Amino acid sequence: MRITIAGYSFHGLLAEGRIDVFGYLETVQYRYGIHAADLWNGLVGSVEEGFLRKLRRTLDEREMTVANYHADGCHIWEDDPDARKRNRELAEAHLRAAAILGAETVRIDTGGTQVPFGSEQLDTITRAYQDYCDFGASHGFTVGPENHWGFSLLADNMETLANAVGRPNYGILLHLGHWDDGDEVGGDRRMAPWTAHTHVDARITATRLEEHMGILREAGYAGYWGVEHHTAKNEYREVAWQLACVQRVLSQWQAEAAG
Repeated sequence: MRITIAGYSFHGLLAEGRIDVFGYLETVQYRYGIHAADLWNGLVGSVEEGFLRKLRRTLDEREMTVANYHADGCHIWEDDPDARKRNRELAEAHLRAAAILGAETVRIDTGGTQVPFGSEQLDTITRAYQDYCDFGASHGFTVGPENHWGFSLLADNMETLANAVGRPNYGILLHLGHWDDGDEVGGDRRMAPWTAHTHVDARITATRLEEHMGILREAGYAGYWGVEHHTAKNEYREVAWQLACVQRVLSQWQAEAAG
């Protein structure tokens, strides 16, 4: 099964000093039987090349794929041009990190606030993603935002942006059902054609999991299903529950396909 566990799922343990990125790899591979990494830059902790190459060696030794590298703190839009420049430089560092690690998909956020794009904002964000996608195309990965804060919470914005970027390796990280425009199912359906990776939270897991996964299944989605937990509490057990629910849906689909 193509499943990952987002590194952010263990941010509580990270804050307590009880896990690092190498412990994360051990955890997902041997506690949960998952053989693909879903790396959060907060857990990776560095963009220094020597450290990243050590991490890459560890991934290769474990024969683990990096399905996604999601980077916080380097979003594109800030009202202050100097802040945009600083974020751009950090985003480029994370793109280089993703290339070293062999990531298949990369998430860098739009930034902004929960409003429709203005023309300057759309132009700036579009050009940045085009540049990031051009870099990604040279290193074999997709690049795009996740619908989890700022401009990206509105499906209208995300659809407009996807059409404006127009790169074949532009792909979003779809946080299932996470829209603030009142249409969770419609938002997922609209963005399904551009979905390159997913995050499945506890709320959707407990309420409408198969419905939202089914939207992507109908659209021919072939990427990973990324379990992500957020509470920073009881993380090992909560992740196990979410993972089992996703596995159950996929098992049901496999049984149906087998006749």
